[in-house]
Amino acid sequence: MEIVLKVYLILIFCLYILKEAFEYFIQYLNLRHMRKAGTAIPSEFEGKIDEGLLKRTQDYAADKTGFDFVSSIFGNIVTIVFIFGGLLNIYNSWIASLDLSFTISGWLFFLLLVYAGEVLSMPFSLYSTFKIENRYGFNTMTLGLWISDFAKSIIISTILMSLLTISGLWLIQWSPDYWWFWIWSFLFVFSIFIMYISPYVIEPLFNKFTHIEDESLKEKIIRLTEKAGIHASKILKIDASKRSRHTNAYFTGIGRTKRIVLYDTLLDGMSHDEIIAVLAHEIGHWKRKHLLKTLVVFEILSLIALYVSHRLIQGDFLLTLFNISTNTVFAKFVILGFIASILSLALQPIMNLFSRRHERQADRASYEFTRDADSMVSALVRLSKENLSNLYPHPLYVVLYYSHPPILERIRHIKKLQVS
Repeated sequence: MEIVLKVYLILIFCLYILKEAFEYFIQYLNLRHMRKAGTAIPSEFEGKIDEGLLKRTQDYAADKTGFDFVSSIFGNIVTIVFIFGGLLNIYNSWIASLDLSFTISGWLFFLLLVYAGEVLSMPFSLYSTFKIENRYGFNTMTLGLWISDFAKSIIISTILMSLLTISGLWLIQWSPDYWWFWIWSFLFVFSIFIMYISPYVIEPLFNKFTHIEDESLKEKIIRLTEKAGIHASKILKIDASKRSRHTNAYFTGIGRTKRIVLYDTLLDGMSHDEIIAVLAHEIGHWKRKHLLKTLVVFEILSLIALYVSHRLIQGDFLLTLFNISTNTVFAKFVILGFIASILSLALQPIMNLFSRRHERQADRASYEFTRDADSMVSALVRLSKENLSNLYPHPLYVVLYYSHPPILERIRHIKKLQVS
C-alpha cells in the first residue's frame, strides 16, 4: 500500500511539473511567434503606428512574459516546498496544537495562508508596477498610494474571508452530510449581495467617482442606453489616471445599483463616437445576458466542485497520500485546491472559448446599436496602440489565455459586419 501511495504522489507531482512546463512552452511559442510574424505593420494599423512603436509593443510583451516566468518559477518553488516538502504538515500540526475550536482553527489556518501569499507576492507587485509599467509609461501610481491600496485590500480581504470562512466552517459542523449544498447556497447569496454593495461600499474606497461634465457626451450616452432598453442609475467618471494610463469602461452593480463607469483616461483620449462605440460593446454584454450566463455556468461548476470535495474528504486518503500527520479538514481542502489547479488547465480553454464568443457577440451588438463600425475599429486601434497590445499572439496562446479575440480578428469581424 505504501508503494502505491508513493506512485500516486509521484504521478501528481509529475502532472504538476508537466502542466507548468507546458504553460512555459506556450509562452515561449507566443514570444517566438510575435518576433517572427510581428515585423510587418498590419494594414489595419497602417498610418497609426510605426516600426518603432511595433518594436516597443514587442519589448513590452517580452518584458511582461519574462517577469511572469520568474514570478511563476518562484511561486512553483513555494508550492512544491509547501505541498511536497512537508511544510503543510508542519503548519497543519501547529494550528491543531493551538487547541482552538473547529471554526476558529479553520479561520486562522486560511487567513494566515492568505497573509503569507500577500507578503510573498508583494515584491513582484512592486517590481511590476514601478519597474515594468514605469518603463513603458503606464504607471502613474505613487509608492504611498500603492501602500494605501495594499492596506485597504488586506483589510477588505480579512473581513470578507473571515465572514466566508467562519460561515462555511459553521455550516460544515451544522450539516456534515449536506454542507456542500448549504455552502453553495450561501456563496450564491453572498456574491449577489457583494454585487449590490460594491458600487457604494468597496469601489469608492479606491477611486473617486464623479458625474460626467461633458453634457453633449452625456446626452449621447443616455440616448444609447434608452435605445438599448437599459436604465443605469448613474453615468460616472472614475479617476483611473492616478494609478495607470490604461483605459477602460464598464458596468458595475446590479438591479437599482447598476451604473456606467468610464475611465477618465478613456474620456480624455477618445472622441465621442469612439466612446459611444466602446460603451455600446459593454451594453451588448448586458443585453445578451453574458453576465447571467457566466454566473449560471460558474454556479453549476461550483456546485459540482463542492459535492466532489465533500465526497473526497470523507476518508483519510488525501492526508495519507501527502503524509499529513494530523487529521484536519483544512489540510484536505488545501490538497484538493492544489489538485484542482492542475486539472483546471483542461477547463481553461473551454471557458475562454465561451468568453471570446461573448466578446464577438458584444462587438456585433455594438454595431447594431450604433451602425458605426468605423468608430469601433478606430477605438480598438487606439486601445491597442495605447496599451501596447501584442498584435501577433500565437494561436495556442490565444486558446489557452485569451478571454477576448485577438485585436486584428476583432477588427476584421467588425468590418465584415459593415459590408454584410
